[in-house]
Amino acid sequence: MHILFLCTANVHRSRSAEDFFKAQSNSHIFKSAGLSEKYCTKYGSTLCTLELLEWADKVFVMEPQHKKRILDYAGERYLQKVEVLDIDDIYQYMQPELLELFQLDTKLKCLQT
Repeated sequence: MHILFLCTANVHRSRSAEDFFKAQSNSHIFKSAGLSEKYCTKYGSTLCTLELLEWADKVFVMEPQHKKRILDYAGERYLQKVEVLDIDDIYQYMQPELLELFQLDTKLKCLQT
């Protein structure tokens, strides 16, 4: 399965999720990106594209606003793939508390093999 993690800038949350799950599972292919062109340009991180949304079998976004950004950008086409994790932008890259949220989230349990 192709799994895409999205947050605002692809600096902390989504990048942490990608790296965390890559280290835990060989069963899926993981990628991450940001939804803000402004911040992705500022930090030199990966910006979400229609190609990435098409590639993904499942898309995990960190906040409800990210799902709305996908809707505004791409219409309803990809919304059936999207799950909101409700993880606020208060964590640093690979922060232990963030990784713990990934481990405890029932939506992500299927990725841990």
